[in-house]
Amino acid sequence: MSNSQPIGIFDSGVGGTSIWREIHELLPNERTIYLADSKNAPYGEKPIEEIKHLSRKNTEKLLDMGAKIIVIACNTATTNAIKDLRNEYAIPFIGIEPAIKPAALNSKSKTIGILATRGTLTSTLFSQTSDFYARNINIVEVEGHGLVELIEAGELDSPQMRSHLLKLLEPFFINKIDYLVLGCSHYPYLIPILEELLPKDVVIIDSGEAVARQTRSILSEKNLLLKETLPHKPIPEFFSNTNPKVLENLIEAVQNGYKVSYLDF
Repeated sequence: MSNSQPIGIFDSGVGGTSIWREIHELLPNERTIYLADSKNAPYGEKPIEEIKHLSRKNTEKLLDMGAKIIVIACNTATTNAIKDLRNEYAIPFIGIEPAIKPAALNSKSKTIGILATRGTLTSTLFSQTSDFYARNINIVEVEGHGLVELIEAGELDSPQMRSHLLKLLEPFFINKIDYLVLGCSHYPYLIPILEELLPKDVVIIDSGEAVARQTRSILSEKNLLLKETLPHKPIPEFFSNTNPKVLENLIEAVQNGYKVSYLDF
């Protein structure tokens, strides 16, 4: 395996681009390939075996495209499938899971909120992480039902999104949380609206930066980090198995260009 091969990233749609941004910012010389499995979004409400099947499908496609490491930019796929993927494939995998640890350690009210999909909230890994880091913490769990669908439809700042979010956030208001952990890679795109709707003292945490640092660490450990500076920055490649327009809209601010294509996978 060569260090010039790309970093492969997949998610159940466009949301994992929030993870891609952090990786691209930390490792701008690395080639990146992103798969948006929007046709099957959201993963969070699917049976575990189907989540595993879709994760294998995405893995196989990224391996075909020459990936040297695979980042699962999806909380649900990480918590339900990463153990199996690591057992079945020799390539390194980086997962993403809710940042419960920093929220639990820093909470002054000892009450934190988790906004996540059902697939993440009901997973064994999530339960183990919560039990280990938040034994003396009151965790208010809210399933973000419908949020992924609205984001995938490009309804980031629509009246429907705001109305729906207000209903979902009600348990957080009632329980007076001081930290909100985002447990889905789609949800960082909601941070501007969440900051408007939540009390000003609520700290919002997502996992993107930690995932990027872990990706760099594992690449370095495996001698797969691209150390040389390239004469031309690589063009990030994005693939969607539905209309790629929403994906284009989310990444159009990338300064050094990008390529978005339809791909049936």
